[in-house]
Amino acid sequence: MATITAPTSQKAAPPGILTHPATRKLLTLALAAAILTPIAITQWPGTPWPTALTVDVSEPLGKASDWIIDNRDSHPLFLYFFGHVSNVVVIAVRAVYLALLAVGWAGVTAIGALVAWRVAGVKLAAGTAAAFLACGLLGMWVPTMQTLALMVVAVLASVVVGALLGLAAGLSDRMDRVLRPVLDTMQVLPAFAYLLPVVLVFGIGVPAAVLATVVYAAPPMARLTSLGLRGADKEVLEAVESLGTTARQRLLTARVPLARKELLLGLNQTIMMALSMAVIASVIGAGGLGDRVYQALASVDVGAALAAGIPIVLLAVVLDRVTGAAGERLGEAGKSPVTWLYALVVAAAVALAGRLAGLLDWPDGWEVDIAEPVNRAVDWMTAHLYSGVPVVGGTADWAAHFTSWVLNPLRDGLQWLPWWSVLLIVAALAWLIGTWRTALTAVLAMAAIGVLGVWDPSLDTLSQVLAAVAVTLVVGFATGIAAARSDRFERLLRPVLDVFQTMPQFVYLIPVVALFGVGRAPAVAAAVVYALPAVVRITTQGLRQVDPAALESARSLGATSGQQLRQVQLPLARPALLLAVNQGVVLVLAVVIIGGLVGGGALGYQVVFGLAQGDLATGLVAGAAIVCLGLMLDRVTQPTERRTTKKGA
Repeated sequence: MATITAPTSQKAAPPGILTHPATRKLLTLALAAAILTPIAITQWPGTPWPTALTVDVSEPLGKASDWIIDNRDSHPLFLYFFGHVSNVVVIAVRAVYLALLAVGWAGVTAIGALVAWRVAGVKLAAGTAAAFLACGLLGMWVPTMQTLALMVVAVLASVVVGALLGLAAGLSDRMDRVLRPVLDTMQVLPAFAYLLPVVLVFGIGVPAAVLATVVYAAPPMARLTSLGLRGADKEVLEAVESLGTTARQRLLTARVPLARKELLLGLNQTIMMALSMAVIASVIGAGGLGDRVYQALASVDVGAALAAGIPIVLLAVVLDRVTGAAGERLGEAGKSPVTWLYALVVAAAVALAGRLAGLLDWPDGWEVDIAEPVNRAVDWMTAHLYSGVPVVGGTADWAAHFTSWVLNPLRDGLQWLPWWSVLLIVAALAWLIGTWRTALTAVLAMAAIGVLGVWDPSLDTLSQVLAAVAVTLVVGFATGIAAARSDRFERLLRPVLDVFQTMPQFVYLIPVVALFGVGRAPAVAAAVVYALPAVVRITTQGLRQVDPAALESARSLGATSGQQLRQVQLPLARPALLLAVNQGVVLVLAVVIIGGLVGGGALGYQVVFGLAQGDLATGLVAGAAIVCLGLMLDRVTQPTERRTTKKGA
């Protein structure tokens, strides 16, 4: 068969190689390293980060946290600002929670089903009703209502804050330039990094959980609102302006209506991120389903964790489907407003009937205990699959081998490297894929980790991230390629990816603890499962969007299917594949940090320890290191468009 050769100068003379941008970047970096490295070795010898370049921030942070704790009940800033914010949050969550309990399980189920029917149809309405009923059957009705109440308040606040920020960024270029790096940074931060600052100010409890959720969930609403406003049809705006409308009228009658799809997508993303964070925030006293999962994981009670995890998944799937369907059907001819009235009347009638019949609380006799049989199944797996399985070994053996053959050598290798060589590697990777500003940001972020005095734990976390990303990319690329080449496989895979992509991060820890116990390998396994759906989806979409004309040209030259993939599809889908790598890294880091709850160690353990023991200095330093690590990994794996438009980039 013919081999496809690109019409570029791949066989150019060596002088052509020297003029390549990547070569120039590496030569410049090598020259800088030749000058600076001997100075670094002379001044600060040794492999680990030099103590002379470390700043001990634990003492001032400890003093600051002590001052905040001592003055939380007396200082005017807390009494007249933070105190009022905390009280408003508590009152709002409690009001929603009491309203849900007053409506009763029958009323809540009816309202949820009728709303789903109104925006998405009968099929999703039946699924919504079944999901709420399943929460009751599992004995999790009250925790579900607690989580739902916190979600309602957090989502409303997130939407308001995000929409206002997005409105400012969408209408002002200056505000867009100011907010863009802030939103970029917030988007790559793991969820755990948001917990410590709010705990420091508001203490453990619902207010801290709600405000951490708002900070975590508002950026997608802001970003998509700005995108929708900036992407409005220019001709429509010009036509509206020609009618003599004011700026406010143009915003309300043209820009906002034209951005409705982006606004609903922002709402969908905000709801999903808020649910994920609300579950994680159980670590700081959010209560609800997340608290049940957290307590069960702490005692390694897989059955109880699964009983609370299933309602979380059901709630996530229902919220994702309803808001997603609302966005897809936007602008279609739907049911008249009268149907909303009928739906409200029916829901009110069901709620009233349930109240009169005394069906407010879920009947104890209708609950199904799955914890005991699940734990029996886990015990059986521990006895028969955990270890000692002939030939293949058990799951514990796999985890032990992965730890000893992959994680330990990778961690030891990173910690063996001289600190300056790590900075050089980071600079080279970031500059090759981006600009010198990208490289400078990545190097400064990595250096900040050393300055904070958590160099070795950060490299331990980095080793787990690299191992998880490697497995994720191998499996994700292979699965994505198969899905892109087979419509049937893609259809079978889609519902699985949908479910996995809507599950909150916390839930992934349950099955890995059951299969692998606790340790670093289970944390990596959970990270792989969490990041895999995004990598598969982006890979599949990128390969399917390759220009059909290029594939037809390759086939006309007699290229085999494998040659088309290697020489046409993969090169043309390179931007999508790089995006898949970036998203895989960011998602893996988020779960590796949470893996500190199941023995992942490193930075995740330090954050959990700081939260559990009230040692906010340790937790805040680890949280800052996580922020820096996330920023560095994002810059190293995110292509920068400006490198093709700015000279010398």
